[in-house]
Amino acid sequence: MKPNKVRIVFDCAAKFCNGSLNDQLLSGPDFTNSLVGVLLRFRQERIALVADIEGMFHQVRVTPRDAGALRFLWWDNGDLDKTPKEYQMLVHLFGATSSPSCAGFALRKTVEDNQQDFDPEVSQTVLENFYVDDCLKSISSREEGKRLVSQLCEILKRGGFRLTKWVSNDREVLSAVPSTERAASVVDLDFDHLPIERTLGVLWDMNSDSFGFKVSPKDVPTTRRGLLSATSSLYDPLGFVAPFSLNAKILLQDLCAQGLGWDETVGKDELQRWTSWLSELPELSSVKIDRCFKPTGFVDPSYDLHIFCDASERAYAACAYLRVTDTDDRIHCAFVMGKTRLCPLKKMSVPRLELSAAALGVKLGQTIKEELRLPLRNTTYWTDSTSVLQYISNESRRFQTFVANRVAKIQSMSERSQWRHVSTHANPADDGSRGMPAGKLARWLQGPSFLVKEEREWPVSPPSLVKTDTTTLDLLVPEVKKKQVFATMSEDILERLMAKYSTWQRLKRGVAWILRYKTYLKLRVSRGIASLKKGDLTLEELNAAEREVIKHVQRQAFPIATNDKGNNGRLQQASTLSKLTPVMKDGLLRVGGRLTKAPISDEMKHPLILPHDHHVTKLLVMYYHQEVGHSGAGMTWTALRDRYWILKGGATVRRVIGNCFQCKKRNSARGRQFMADLPVERVTPDHPPFTNPGVDFFGPFYVKQGRSEVKRYGCVFTCLATRAVHIEVANSLETDSFINALRRFINRRGSPEKILSDNGTNFKGAYRELKEGLDKLNSKKVDLFLMQKGIAWEFNPPGASHMGGAWERMIRSIRRILGSLLKQQLVNDETLTTLMTEVEAILNARPLTQLSLDPRDEEPLTPNHLLLLRKNPSLPPGTFTKEDSYLQRRWRQVQFLANQFWKRWIKEYLPLLQQRQKWTRVERNFQTDDLVLVADDSSPRGKWPLGKVTATYPDRHGRVRQVEVRVGSKYYKRPISKLCLLEAGKDTAQ
Repeated sequence: MKPNKVRIVFDCAAKFCNGSLNDQLLSGPDFTNSLVGVLLRFRQERIALVADIEGMFHQVRVTPRDAGALRFLWWDNGDLDKTPKEYQMLVHLFGATSSPSCAGFALRKTVEDNQQDFDPEVSQTVLENFYVDDCLKSISSREEGKRLVSQLCEILKRGGFRLTKWVSNDREVLSAVPSTERAASVVDLDFDHLPIERTLGVLWDMNSDSFGFKVSPKDVPTTRRGLLSATSSLYDPLGFVAPFSLNAKILLQDLCAQGLGWDETVGKDELQRWTSWLSELPELSSVKIDRCFKPTGFVDPSYDLHIFCDASERAYAACAYLRVTDTDDRIHCAFVMGKTRLCPLKKMSVPRLELSAAALGVKLGQTIKEELRLPLRNTTYWTDSTSVLQYISNESRRFQTFVANRVAKIQSMSERSQWRHVSTHANPADDGSRGMPAGKLARWLQGPSFLVKEEREWPVSPPSLVKTDTTTLDLLVPEVKKKQVFATMSEDILERLMAKYSTWQRLKRGVAWILRYKTYLKLRVSRGIASLKKGDLTLEELNAAEREVIKHVQRQAFPIATNDKGNNGRLQQASTLSKLTPVMKDGLLRVGGRLTKAPISDEMKHPLILPHDHHVTKLLVMYYHQEVGHSGAGMTWTALRDRYWILKGGATVRRVIGNCFQCKKRNSARGRQFMADLPVERVTPDHPPFTNPGVDFFGPFYVKQGRSEVKRYGCVFTCLATRAVHIEVANSLETDSFINALRRFINRRGSPEKILSDNGTNFKGAYRELKEGLDKLNSKKVDLFLMQKGIAWEFNPPGASHMGGAWERMIRSIRRILGSLLKQQLVNDETLTTLMTEVEAILNARPLTQLSLDPRDEEPLTPNHLLLLRKNPSLPPGTFTKEDSYLQRRWRQVQFLANQFWKRWIKEYLPLLQQRQKWTRVERNFQTDDLVLVADDSSPRGKWPLGKVTATYPDRHGRVRQVEVRVGSKYYKRPISKLCLLEAGKDTAQ
């Protein structure tokens, strides 16, 4: 490692993990103009300006969080034995992939932030005439140039950029630039000729205002690697000398085809070709191309773009020229740019290569029209290939994929009227497709001579191309896509065809259309000509299709019975058919049976025999099932037997209609699962009453207030352990009213640990207005109040009303008691409150255990055994005995009686909760992708929406009781009791 050199060691972890620099910029937009576009716009006007931004990358800082991606290690004086120092770049550096994009963004941002203070031409110049840090601009007047130089420097200075190294082909414009900001070659303007500068790699002679080349042969080894290195040194982005470069490319392709290694010496013949090409390199110094498209003196010119294409066996090419016409009808032809491409090593036909050249031409034209900022009147494409013109004119024939793709591209990017024919000797693209020496590039650079003449003197298309008919399309025949038609009657294909149909009527119509086309083909073969029958299918055609389908099914299912005939039309049947005595009538197998003399139709006497396991049988069963209005298996089987006899018919009908989707939607049962264990709040003793209450609303009740009637609601709190009840009267369903009821409950019964309720947005009530009012309940406000009290509020899942059965059952009892007490009377608030306490007392006196007829047994346990003795919500420490009940200290007596309550509660009441009253079997768990019907008790079953299970939530035993369902684009959590399973594990269409 040389001294005073920086050795950069990037921290890969920081580059790809810590920072987002590459992720954001390498995948984001490129803020750099295309090189070709900048060069084309540089050639528009007579006066040219070139400048460079000094240290552009170093003027743009790296985002601090991304600076770690630009870390490096530094060894002082290049001594690797020393401990290196760690640094990181704070600005963007040359060589980083992201630097041009970041700097380009900063440049554009500078213009966007300050464009209101400058001429519009200034911001347009920055946005369109900069390639990274190089500015190339052409202008029409010196005054505009002076003003542009000043404003460009000023606007970029505001962004921290210094625009320097100015050069121009106009001395007066250049003199307006301070000498410190000019390029080193033009600091002193006291010389006779302007110097030659290299602009974006292209040599620009400012004195003659032309592009040129200065190339010296490189001393490289005569290997593939050396030849490629020397060829690449000839930089020519606009294709000025593309025909000359093509000779070297063809040589490299030949070496590649020979399988020559990268460092193997080339053969004698190839070396001679290479030496000849190198000897012509100095001749490129005589090649001059005018920088400006518009000649001096042209006033208000108009522009037309002409693009020529051609191909040979080794390469194809396209070149573009600008035809400039001024108001005095003077005409000038300027070379715009050219492209050459090598043909693939795999041989291709000349028409295909010509078509590839035409496709290259339209792409070249599209690029020029997008990048050039000149008003183009017309764009004309020229080719010397008649086959290409025929391909482009085609609108009816289908071609092979290669041709079809290129024809589609040409037709999408150009119009047929834009294409014209030119002879080979007048086509300059012919030079680009064959390769030319350096001294014979005149036609390639100057364009065809007819372009500087009037349009009436241009080449005209051959007569054969004026009207394309069947005769002139003979050239297209090799590329026309051949149509191959195969007609088969494979049994397997017929089975697959019938399996494609989902209904009996569609199957009949499909087969009827095939039979109609079959009749047309037979008539055409026998008579030589026939017309296809028009119009919809007739009844006769549908009946014929039905006979053919049944005949095919019987041949597949009963091959012996349909082929072996016996006496009197009877058949030798298999054992499965013996009871039916089958007979053949009109080629169809029918039931012989014993009803020959019955006064019914022949179809009922002799129904068609069908197998039980065929797809057609399934379609028939479903068809008749729909005909009888989705009735049961009996009705469907009876309707079928009027025309068809299905073996194992009863089982077949039950199996098929068991999969009927409509019947599943109408009859499917709701989901259920083995009853879960009781929650801990229901089975935990020794807690004060209402430690874990459930809450719900009921009502409304009308009370008299003055001369009007107002609504009141009941709020019931149920202790989950003792089943004690507390009722509060709420004046409304507003959140504040509920909180007040909750405060009264806490003040009288003590603070609970957890309150349980139905889902806050879906309380269950007996009346519609109760539901609507509770939907507006502000659960967040209530939750905040409870949080301040240290109380948890737990909601049951939406729709899982069975989980709140403890308080739902109390509401029914409350309504029954109130109905017997009120008897439709209108009361006032005081009376209603009193009635609620009466109901509360009645419910709290109800026995929790079974009544005993033995007088020696203790009285049944009720919630009042504990409620009427409770003073405060906490139990004092200590153990109490029977003797404590006789002491004068009342609090010890209360604690003893409370302990007695919980002992009896554990022995007498808790065992009653042991049994599962329903859901005693383990059912199949709902699984993802199950198709379900989402039950909604507020709408009829026919309007329940379809849903798909997207997630399941199993309990600790692995049993699913709640799932996530997708209905349309929305997702809901629902208990399985609100779902009806339709299809397991797949999304079946309705």
